[in-house]
Amino acid sequence: MIKIQLPVSEEEVRKLKIGDEVYLTGKMVTGRDSAHTYLLEKFQEDLAPILENTVIYHCGPVVKKEGDLWSFVAAGPTTSIRDEPYEADVIKNYHLRGVIGKGGMGEKTLKACKDYGAVYFHAVGGVAVVLAKSVKQVLGVYKLEEFGVPEAFWHIDVVDFPVIVTMDSHSNSIHKDVLSFSKSRKEELFKL
Repeated sequence: MIKIQLPVSEEEVRKLKIGDEVYLTGKMVTGRDSAHTYLLEKFQEDLAPILENTVIYHCGPVVKKEGDLWSFVAAGPTTSIRDEPYEADVIKNYHLRGVIGKGGMGEKTLKACKDYGAVYFHAVGGVAVVLAKSVKQVLGVYKLEEFGVPEAFWHIDVVDFPVIVTMDSHSNSIHKDVLSFSKSRKEELFKL
């Protein structure tokens, strides 16, 4: 298991390869469709410092509030491909070092990972409550009123958040490999 401290340098991220199992510790941000659109409407000066050299997690958390403190109850990944039209520009503009989600992303994001030094981390779906236990503190929430709980930016501090590198900064993608293998296998089967 590789341990990565967030924020992380481009140099460290470029050492990662597909298949690497990683524990992330430090500060990261959740963001889904509304968040990505918002980030690209114009450069968001207030959010740039919390995104730089960290990761954005495609997650619509279940949260609870006790007094003035928020905590995560469930933190499962959402399907990432929905953000394919935006992710490359978010990586570039905000100097992200990674994206966390499920299902992988496409060629545009893969190219941005290579060009700007980022990776795609796959988080296991179906274990949202377990993943929430890695979230030790909510540091802040942005755009809660406008976007609602699932779409807001949640700035969180995590310890040993488990992920697997499935797209690296060297143009390798497990998702692309599986799709290619599946297509060739399908063609073989239909020839029979």
